[in-house]
Formats: sequence, structure tokens, C-alpha cells
Amino acid sequence: MFSQISSGVWPTMITPFTSSGDVDYDGLGRLVEWYIQKKVAGLFAVCQSSEMFFLSLEERVRISRFVREKAGGRVPVIASGHISGGFTDQVHELNKMAETGIDALVLVTNRMALESESDEVWIRNAEKLVQQLPSGLNLGLYECPYPYKRLMSNEVLKWCADTGRFQFVKDTSCDVETIRTRLDVVNDTKLKIFNANSATLLETVKMGVAGYSGVMANFHPELYVWLLQNWKSSPQEAHELSDYLSVGSLIEKQLYPVNAKYYLMLEGLLDNYVCRSKDHRAFGATHRMEIEQFRRLSAKISQRTS
Repeated sequence: MFSQISSGVWPTMITPFTSSGDVDYDGLGRLVEWYIQKKVAGLFAVCQSSEMFFLSLEERVRISRFVREKAGGRVPVIASGHISGGFTDQVHELNKMAETGIDALVLVTNRMALESESDEVWIRNAEKLVQQLPSGLNLGLYECPYPYKRLMSNEVLKWCADTGRFQFVKDTSCDVETIRTRLDVVNDTKLKIFNANSATLLETVKMGVAGYSGVMANFHPELYVWLLQNWKSSPQEAHELSDYLSVGSLIEKQLYPVNAKYYLMLEGLLDNYVCRSKDHRAFGATHRMEIEQFRRLSAKISQRTS
């Protein structure tokens, strides 16, 4: 197990399915190899992009274990699968996920309190939950937008950082000033912030964000890897690439994750774009054409930066 979460690109992995709707582990294995070949820093399995709210606990556990074993220690693997509402169910599912040997277990921020409840309730529930998890297990936080987005206050973030248990935050605030403040809160702690938003990424990396963890790493992760590795030495090229990544990320609004699966089909990795969370039958000819054009543009830019 990796003792620390490394900076860089952390794709929020998708889950491929067979035409009959079962998890496609052959396709998942090819995806793991593809991400690693693209030089990502780590893999975030069993998250919303993975359609975790549409996976059984058995599937969530098996996917987590499979990704960790397939990665084979080449990169760290973290996972969430934190979807239950009741405390007892959360303790059960999270401990099952922890048993898979992942490098960090990621808690979903909207699971610790209802939308109407205060930060004090959140902290009290989180403290109680963390006490039920293995003491040596690294933890992370994910501001998942479903079923509602709960952005962490500075008070909550400070509590998490001060526990010494948390190493990873997938920030979905999409706001530079919020991230600037958060970086101050976690300064000199183990907790690293990873931006999920392409438009604000470059600016926040300059401020000290540890990397990128977002859906667009399911399309062209190598471009995000290049940006994070070269923004200091090639500032003009990084600025131009950032502009492309920002505009390109609008493709997420098309029909995600169906469109990501189609992109990965074009990469030769998947056999279909079947989803459980979205109706893949709604992905029409124009949608496919847009992804084909998007992939060609990404390939050209990738050639320039390689």
C-alpha cells in the first residue's frame, strides 16, 4: 500500500459493461493499462463516473479489488463506493471497500449530513464514522454532486485536516477563490486538494493545488499530465493548452459517461457504450460525430506536446 497520495492526474474511472449490462472486467483491465500508459499519478475507482450509485455492493467491492490488483502497485488506487444513507449501512459498505486493499478510502461529503443539517452535525457524524474504520487506513473526501452537492466549509475542512487521516480532496467548487482559501486551511497538513474543474485548473495549480481529478481524464488524460508537468517550463504552451482543455470540457454536458465510453471505444478499449446511469440509446449520430471530431483535435494537440 502506498503511504502517501501523490500529486498529478487522478482519473475518475468509468465502469464498462457488457451488452447484457454486466460489469466488463476485460474492458476494465484494458482501461487500467491505458490510464497507466498515459502516466497518470493514480486511479480513482468506484466514484460517480463509475456509476457507483447503480452498482451493487458486491460489484463495488469487486471492481475496487480488481483495479488494485490490475494496477499491481504501479500506481496507487483509491475508491469510494460510499452511497448508503443510514449509518450502519455506511459502516458496512465502507469496511467492505477497505478490505480490498486500496490506498485510500474516499468518503462522500453529502453522506455525513442531510442538506438541511449544519456543519456541527456533519463533523459529529464524520467523527463517529471514521472511528468505525480501520485505524491505519488513509482517507479522502469527494464533493460528489449527487444526490446533492455539499461543499465543505473551512471549518469542516480544517477538522478533516487536523485528524491526520485524510490525504485527498476532490474539490468540485469550481471556484478559484474558494480553492485559494482551502489551500491556506490545509497548509502544512497531509491533506492535498485535487481540482475537478478544467477552467480553473491552471490558475489553481499555480497556487498549489496537487493536481487534477475529473471526468475529462477519461478522454485525454495525457494532456492534463503534460499541463501539470510543464506549466512552469512552458508557460505560453500551458496557457494555450489550458484554453483548449477548458472549452473541451464542455463535452461533459453532452451525455456523460456515455460519450466517454464512445471515445474509449474509438481508442480500441471498449466494445460498447452501455451505461446504467444514462440511456445510451439517446446517444445519436450527431453525438458520435462530435466525439469523433473532439478525439481528432485532442490527438493533434497531443502530438504537439509529446
